[in-house]
Amino acid sequence: MAGFFKRHALRILLSLLLALPILFNALGLFDLGFIGRLEDYAYDLRLQWTMPDTLDKRIVIVDIDEKSLQEQGHWPWPRNKLAHLVDLLFDRYKIDVLGFDVLFSERDESSGLKTLEQLAQGQLSADPAFHAALGKLRPSLDYDQVFADSLKGRRVALGFYFRHDGQPDATLGSLPPAPVLRTQGAFEPARIGAPVATGFAANLSPLQANSVAGGYFDLASLSDADGVIRRLPLLQLYHGTLYESLGLSLARLALREAVIGLDYRDQEKSVLALESITLGQRSVPVDSDVAVLVPYRGRQGSFPYVSASNVLQGKVSPEILRGAIVLVGTTAPGLNDLRNTPMQENYAGVEVHANMLAGILDSDLKERPTSAAGIEVSLLLLAAALLALALPALKPLWATLLTVGLMAGLVGANLYLWRAANLALPLASTLLLILVLFVFNMLYGLFVEERSKRLLTGLFGQYVPPELVDEMAKDPGAYSLAGESRDLTVLFSDVRGFTTISEGLDPVQLTQLMNEFLTPMTQVIHQHRGTIDKYMGDAIMAFWGAPLHDPLHARHALLAGLDMIGRLASLQDQFQARGWPPIRIGVGLNSGEMTVGNMGSEFRLAYTVMGDAVNLGSRLEGLTKEYGVQIIVSEYTRAAVPDFVYRELDCVRVKGKLRPVGIYEPIAEVGQCDTAVLDELIRYEAALASYRAQDWSSAEERFQVLRDHDPQRYVYQIYAGRIAHFQQHPPGSDWDGAFTFTSK
Repeated sequence: MAGFFKRHALRILLSLLLALPILFNALGLFDLGFIGRLEDYAYDLRLQWTMPDTLDKRIVIVDIDEKSLQEQGHWPWPRNKLAHLVDLLFDRYKIDVLGFDVLFSERDESSGLKTLEQLAQGQLSADPAFHAALGKLRPSLDYDQVFADSLKGRRVALGFYFRHDGQPDATLGSLPPAPVLRTQGAFEPARIGAPVATGFAANLSPLQANSVAGGYFDLASLSDADGVIRRLPLLQLYHGTLYESLGLSLARLALREAVIGLDYRDQEKSVLALESITLGQRSVPVDSDVAVLVPYRGRQGSFPYVSASNVLQGKVSPEILRGAIVLVGTTAPGLNDLRNTPMQENYAGVEVHANMLAGILDSDLKERPTSAAGIEVSLLLLAAALLALALPALKPLWATLLTVGLMAGLVGANLYLWRAANLALPLASTLLLILVLFVFNMLYGLFVEERSKRLLTGLFGQYVPPELVDEMAKDPGAYSLAGESRDLTVLFSDVRGFTTISEGLDPVQLTQLMNEFLTPMTQVIHQHRGTIDKYMGDAIMAFWGAPLHDPLHARHALLAGLDMIGRLASLQDQFQARGWPPIRIGVGLNSGEMTVGNMGSEFRLAYTVMGDAVNLGSRLEGLTKEYGVQIIVSEYTRAAVPDFVYRELDCVRVKGKLRPVGIYEPIAEVGQCDTAVLDELIRYEAALASYRAQDWSSAEERFQVLRDHDPQRYVYQIYAGRIAHFQQHPPGSDWDGAFTFTSK
């Protein structure tokens, strides 16, 4: 684990640094505007994916559409016509509640009453008949009063709007009475976070006085930076008084609730945080702006639309309007009530109120809980920690699968909470972080680690197998071509009688033979984690323990040497079939301190090993033909691989070395050697002991028994010859049992 952190410390640190801006944005330390826009886009997608897209017949929109304007005249219509519309809706069509998404802030002078009044005060002031006729006509010509009378005693809510431009109050008309509030304990409206209006434009006083309720219909007070209407405040403050929205007002009328309940909690001692608004048993969760996410049902047309002109002409089926909540509004482009919503651009503003009303009635409103910021920060921290640690350790395919799986899991969990618990939790920031860390790690792997890997491949690819280069690439800084001293194992192999073999083949055949021989030998060395040093004609030099550190270098080298001999034996039939002579090799191995690095001249360099231990390995390979064996290891290699059975061949002084060294023939791993072989080795060791004790008679007798049992074992013949020589020429009391070679 410590090695992992050491290798990937920079990559992990950079990943965490990349996560900081997104995390700071979630903490509110600074604002990355594009993340907010991404979050809005993610919200819109979830809304579109999960919208019911059904028709809600409880709420009907009486539309002042283009058809109505063509048939009934341009807007505004005379108020007596609107009074007739109201009478028809309640008396003929039997609707339940009526709301106007239209403002009546100016007097209606279309009846001509004002002109008649001027005549009565001027030219016809002395005409009693004119005054009498005017007195009879005045009630029917006062269209505002006619309209006001049509509202009296009916569940009608008039719409108005608040201003938020910061300019001094410029009020028109009269505000409706503030709704009756039920609160918990002491209540100060200014502390609950509702938007504060600076002015208003409301309906004429007679109209508002005859209407049982009123609600504001302004939609832009909390629109997002892109101008899209995603949420609406249910309450706004004006001069310290709370007023309700049109949707809330209509819901209250439809539910026959006279009181609005405010449920809030103490966020701090001096701050009241409104948690929800209640209408009877229905609870509407609100955010810090006392706002609610608009529960859009679908694209425009999620509620029945009827033309206002058709209502006035009595052409609408009574079944459509009976018992319905009716909103009077407009879709005519010229009347400028088309809005930008997550469902579509140019969405009728009146249908926004219809969606809000339906959501309140159904208690089906998405909520952004107060804990949303904490959840977002927790997800960001978890994702950053997981990916910063996991991605450096994974290959691209697995990294991609992890990233896709994590994103899919996050989206799935978010959608589940969206649908099952009506929670609108942050999503985009965590998805963005996951994607950023994935892209960064892929690019880092491509341009940094792959570059290091390519560099390593260029440096060591000709010496070590690709899988070792992959392993080295995990920590490229740990490898270099600079010279250093290490404990390594070196292997030399050479073809016996190569000169004779080469003389019997033409150049093409010789080239083919060497390729067919060297390729499998190299494969064996690579399979055992060896590094090819060089090819010297028919000879191979390899070493273990560099450039990749290998604590089992001696064992891997020994197994490679034995496998080379075994692999060569399996090739003999193939060589014979091609008319090539049989090949035998000698293998010498030695372990010890060696200098390894890039060595050579300014014209050519090679990654190689040097030192006395290397020279000894070369000498041991040459001794294989002296002792009639295929492989010899030094006492140092034997000591490094103690779980093998060895035949001690001799104690020798090779050319250039004064200190004698024991040389051994590896037989097999412990536990895999035949009993007969073990018995022979015991007898052989006893014969060696007699030889080194200069007990020539006993030694001669013991080696004779061994020769009789295995006459092909050349080492027995060597010792028989030496014993015969020493019987005639005793070595003396200072003899140490070592045999000195004077040639390579």
